[in-house]
Amino acid sequence: MHEESELVTGEAVVLDLHVAKLASRALAMVLDVLVQFALFIGAFVVLMLTVPGDDESLALTLLLVFVVLIMVGYPVLFETLSRGRSLGKMAVGLRVVRVDGGPIRFRHALTRGLAGFVIDFWALGVFGAVAVIVSLCSSDGRRVGDFLAGTLVVRDRVPESVGYPAIGMPPGLEGWAAQLDLTRLPDDLALASRQFLARFGQLAPEASHALGWKLAQQVGNALGTPVPPGVPPWAFLAAVLAERRNRDHARAVRAYAAQVAAARGQLPATPGPDQPGFRQAGYPAGARLGSTATGGQPAVASPWPAAAEADTPTPPSGTPAPPAENPFAPPG
Repeated sequence: MHEESELVTGEAVVLDLHVAKLASRALAMVLDVLVQFALFIGAFVVLMLTVPGDDESLALTLLLVFVVLIMVGYPVLFETLSRGRSLGKMAVGLRVVRVDGGPIRFRHALTRGLAGFVIDFWALGVFGAVAVIVSLCSSDGRRVGDFLAGTLVVRDRVPESVGYPAIGMPPGLEGWAAQLDLTRLPDDLALASRQFLARFGQLAPEASHALGWKLAQQVGNALGTPVPPGVPPWAFLAAVLAERRNRDHARAVRAYAAQVAAARGQLPATPGPDQPGFRQAGYPAGARLGSTATGGQPAVASPWPAAAEADTPTPPSGTPAPPAENPFAPPG
């Protein structure tokens, strides 16, 4: 069970996130409790085998230490290392994010973990009663730990029925996008870019341009490549996401073909895009691949007129005006 929540970015732009409600969060919690229970049983067995039977005070002390480490350390460790997901949240498709939609850090996970142990669930929470009551009273399903940490839990895997439009590859950027290392793109940044493109036609031009450049710069920093000269931010983001989707699809096709070939006792005849020896043909005439002066980053000949060079942004001193004209219509 989930609903849409409108979050406002620093540019006063409203983005939709699908907030997880009580049912999905309860299922994730049950799965996490089962994992913690298994860890507790393992710790208890270790104590029984290592601590002398006549030293009850030492056994009790170590047992309490293990309980705190498992109940607090488990969610803090997983949510920090996996950018907001415990094992239960991974299974259900949930993620903890900041209230502004950004990824959480260690301090957020630690605050949620301590509040969950002391207030929401165990010490004072009467086995989750406090968390359930606070979550039901909150419009976005937040518990006490979420309020203290400034976080909320959202759907990480959004069903197709939410109506996100398909993102197409902008003309002239196919060859450039094919050379990108997309393994460095965080999932939460890709999700924010997709939400921006889905809402592009509903935003004011000034707001869409400002948020677009901010997202484009963040994606460019993550990938280690700048926005090509004369390319609007939404086209840059669309090219990255379209290439990411195409690679995921090609990877799934290759995996299925490999399974079929293995069942028949054969080997794949041709390498895939992620294998040595693969060379993609059919780049558009407007695209030219190469390396920049700094070395290693793919370059693309801009399909926009030469005058568009003057419209290239100059961050961070100010937000530039959008390019005067584009060879194709922006997403609606």
